[in-house]
Formats: sequence, C-alpha cells, structure tokens
Amino acid sequence: MKHDAVNAPALGSRRRFLARCAGVAAAALVPAGAAAPPAEMRSLRAQRLAWAGVRLQLPESTLLIDPLVNPATWGKALPDRLVPVNDVLGESHVLVTHTHSDHFDADAVAAALSKGGTLAYPAGLQPMPLPAAARARPSALWEPQLLGDFTATPVPASDGYGDTQVSWVVTAGGRRIFHGGDTQWHGHWWRIGRQFGPFDAAFLPINGATFGWREPVSGQPGVLTPEQAVAAAAILGARTLVPIHYGISGMDNYAEVDDPLGRLRKAAGDRAVPVQVVEPGAWLTWPA
Repeated sequence: MKHDAVNAPALGSRRRFLARCAGVAAAALVPAGAAAPPAEMRSLRAQRLAWAGVRLQLPESTLLIDPLVNPATWGKALPDRLVPVNDVLGESHVLVTHTHSDHFDADAVAAALSKGGTLAYPAGLQPMPLPAAARARPSALWEPQLLGDFTATPVPASDGYGDTQVSWVVTAGGRRIFHGGDTQWHGHWWRIGRQFGPFDAAFLPINGATFGWREPVSGQPGVLTPEQAVAAAAILGARTLVPIHYGISGMDNYAEVDDPLGRLRKAAGDRAVPVQVVEPGAWLTWPA
C-alpha cells in the first residue's frame, strides 16, 4: 500500500458475445468422441508482474490485476523489474483492488487498454484518468463480472487506512485464482473459502508493512504478515500460495517485516501450505 491523496457494451463486444454463443451452439453438434482442443490452447497461464501485479493469459484474451509500470511510484525502494503490459494478447481487461498509486497505475492501465477493453474496480471509487477507449465497470461486492472469457468477482478486503478496497476471485481456463491486493487480516476469509474455494493459486501480500503517513501512528501491520498470509491461504484452500507485495527497503515512513520470504516459508512449512516464489516477469507453474 502507498497512500495518495456504466457503460453499455460496445457493438464490438456484443458481436463477440454473440460469436461465443454461436460457438457454444456449434460445440453441441460435435460428435461425442471428437478430440478436445489441446490443453495449451484452452488453459490459463499466470505471470507475476512487479509488486502486486499479475497477468492472467488465455490464448485470445488477457486480464491484468493491479499492474504497475511507473518507476516513480516506489523509486529505488522497489527492486522489482517493471514488466511492460503494452503487449497484451487479444481482448484485454484490467482489475484494480483499490486506487492507491501502487495498485492503480494510470500508465499501466492506459498501456493495457490502449485498444479498448474493460477497467473493473470497486463500486464507489472512480479511478482517473480512464483511457479513452476503455469501458468503466464499477463492481459491487460478491457480484460476478463477465469479462470476455474471464469471470471476476470482487470480495471483501480490509485496507490499512480504511479506504475502499476489494480482493478479486477470477475463474478462467479451468482455473480459479485469488488476488488479495494489499489486504490486512479480516474475518471474511472463511466465507470466501466456502463460496469459491479451493483455489489453484492465491496471490497474497506478505510484507506486514507498518506506515507512518497518518498520525497518530498505530505501529500495527496494515498488510498481511507472512504468518497471516499462510493462515489465509489455508482457509481459502489454496493449492499454492504465491507471495506478492514485498521487497521495499529504504523508504521513509514505510517498514516491512524483516525477511518476509523466510518467515513465509517457515510458517508455510508448519501448516503444510505449498509456496511458490515467482519473480517479476516469470510464469507460475501450476501444481500437479
């Protein structure tokens, strides 16, 4: 976390929707013994971007969550490689968990949606500026958003400042993933796990950061600690926990826990929660 200060479908989207319906109807005519498309042509891929960003990739569509490309956001405090997002494949969509500048990066959104697409965000917020070709999608809690080949549902999260924030549940290509943004611990994990779990992967913040930008200073973590991230992953039924939102150093008024990855691995070992550390730019390997 870093603190800073409905549209009708377009004709092209309607045509794509009708084309998909036609495809479903045509599929019903395929003989029962016909071979299914190769797995690589229908399965979901997941790439970690910088900081809290994730790219979800299908053969003909892309969905990005909290992409970050602006080097000024964290400066030298963040060692992550900033992964470009102007190379999206097919129909593109962006989800943001909240509008702090390290999660809503207007430059990243503009690059990803330069040719159109949907920006989905928590209802009650208004991320600005919105790319000219993009469609805005304010999204209420628990209401599934149909974004081409993706279904994304905003679920409760707790922001360290009390600002509006959601986490996202995304299903596509036979996979279900959870993206936690920079939530802190809350009591909704069990309901989310019961309603949507288990998850193939849970992308969870782990740095347990404390902030000094608001006074009086609490001294309490405003983001999941490594141990809390493991507990959340266990409740969600995550087959693998992918840590995000860690690595900041030398930042005034922002301090993350010491050795977040080491603490995460220890806590995960104690609870038998699989952890997969994915460097920015690398792709997740789905558990067998």
